[in-house]
Amino acid sequence: MTSYLGLYAASALALTLCAGAVMAQTYPSKPIRAIVPFGPGGPGDFLTRTLGAKFAEATGQQWIVDYRAGANGMVGTELLTRAAPDGYTLSLATNGTHGINASLFPKQPFDSVKDFAPITRIGMAPFLFVTHPSLPVRNVKELIALARARPGEITWGSGGSPTQLAAELFKKTTGASFIVVSYKGNGPAVTATISGEVSVLFANVAQSAPQVKAGRLRAIGVGSLERSPVMPEVPTVSESGAPGFEAGAWYGMLAPAATPRPIVERLHTELTRILKLPDVQQRLRNEAYHIIADTPEQFTQAIRAEVAKWAPIVKQAGLRSE
Repeated sequence: MTSYLGLYAASALALTLCAGAVMAQTYPSKPIRAIVPFGPGGPGDFLTRTLGAKFAEATGQQWIVDYRAGANGMVGTELLTRAAPDGYTLSLATNGTHGINASLFPKQPFDSVKDFAPITRIGMAPFLFVTHPSLPVRNVKELIALARARPGEITWGSGGSPTQLAAELFKKTTGASFIVVSYKGNGPAVTATISGEVSVLFANVAQSAPQVKAGRLRAIGVGSLERSPVMPEVPTVSESGAPGFEAGAWYGMLAPAATPRPIVERLHTELTRILKLPDVQQRLRNEAYHIIADTPEQFTQAIRAEVAKWAPIVKQAGLRSE
């Protein structure tokens, strides 16, 4: 009986793989729904539309962008788990939706790893560490020293959970003390820093670089392990007093967990090809993205690492939602 069951299971698996391979040969044959679990106009919108336009050029099939904002990205992300696993519904993922949220919301209605088929990460947008010009510091080392000398006095603006947790990670890494002030979005947080309402901030490079060039903010570090091509004169936080520190937002594309492997591979091949196009690379670099284009396996490991990275930071900061 056992041998028959084993033979049946093997036959079923072979049929499934064969069906997936056949589907991949004709895929895509209709438009693809691309869920963005945030509102229009943000980085997720920009990246999804950039990839979608090139995908349509190559395959003749459009990406229909579906904005499903809410609950830190969980509304749109959960929607993907209920979609047919046929490659015609994808979703944008970030280290917020597939790293931070797992610790912030332990009762989220899906598993960040098991319920998805990672395709590839697109790129990372490192946070730019900026201060109000009146703060008497010129670099990260001076800020750390000032924060240690004046514990609990320096205010740090936060535009959401990724930047707030980056602030908590910096505090844990350096032992410096700050008062974190939360705002409803990165825009208000940048405005508050420019006005002097708060003194320091982690912000999007593309969003804050013009303010730095205008002298309204002072850039003292970038959150990637490599300097930003947009502002190469600004040292990394890691090289400036917090070795190994890394904070930013990465973005990637996911399919539902049961999507046939041949279709995942087809999507991976096409998306990584797009990310290697010179005009796409230039467009992303102009927006301060570091292009990643990794494999599904590497993307899976990145999600696991992100969940593990932020769990102790969320716990230490007391931000976990029950």
